[in-house]
Amino acid sequence: MTTSIAYRIPGRARDLGELVVRRVLPAGHHQSVGPFLFFDHMGPVEFASGQGIDVRPHPHIGLATVTYLFEGTIRHHDSLGNDQEIIPGDVNWMTAGRGIVHAERTPAAQRANGWRLHGIQTWVALPLADEECAPAFAHHPAASLPLIRGDGYQLRVIAGRAFGQEAPVKVSSPTLYVAAEMTAGAEFILAPEYPQQAVYVASGSVAIDGEALELGVLAVLEPGVAVKIIASEAAQVMLLGGAPIDGPRSIWWNFVASKPELIETAKQNWREQRFDPVPGDNEWIPLPEA
Repeated sequence: MTTSIAYRIPGRARDLGELVVRRVLPAGHHQSVGPFLFFDHMGPVEFASGQGIDVRPHPHIGLATVTYLFEGTIRHHDSLGNDQEIIPGDVNWMTAGRGIVHAERTPAAQRANGWRLHGIQTWVALPLADEECAPAFAHHPAASLPLIRGDGYQLRVIAGRAFGQEAPVKVSSPTLYVAAEMTAGAEFILAPEYPQQAVYVASGSVAIDGEALELGVLAVLEPGVAVKIIASEAAQVMLLGGAPIDGPRSIWWNFVASKPELIETAKQNWREQRFDPVPGDNEWIPLPEA
């Protein structure tokens, strides 16, 4: 039997303290799909009135972080002075480069009442030529992103180019990143535009060329094959991939690098608080011992 799915990666539960996520990437010897080398599915989780998330200031190097929400609000505050709330459909794209610090918290207005959080956080590896670039941050509201509507589905191009549309997000390598909302029975074709492509089900379930794909599972597709995605029920689906990373990367805590010495330097700099601080936020997450 021929199949369009090369392999599947089920999300594994990871307790982050304030919430449990499904961690999909990295997974064993499957480090990345296209430039994506970290993929966390948050929620959906219910917070009672007064509760929320408080991820204290912490550093990153060598990557870009991408936050995309289906429900809820997160406040991003970084060492460049950016202070931005992200709501469903928006994109926060933070380029760490040689080093940036940020905090992620629930805004007071959101925290005041019971609320739900549901979204995806990913890390994108920077090309070797850019891994020590100057840090940067960009926010793109939902209205600025291309939206393709079809019979029972809509496709929002988060980053890169797909379905003949290109997102305004500045990417550093060929990238596929699309959020699909589908009603039961809706279908569309994903063309093989990139060497590496994958489909992740964030809610509901779908079939890929007739093969069932359940909630919380990433299906990495066979290269060069167009696939038909059909919603078995109402579903939220992420399409991701792009050009392969230009060489292996090491990941240690929040640091990504092609050379171990870059990670060792970052560890020492954080231990000695040499990173620029987040203005007005005096908290910070200590360097882990392992």
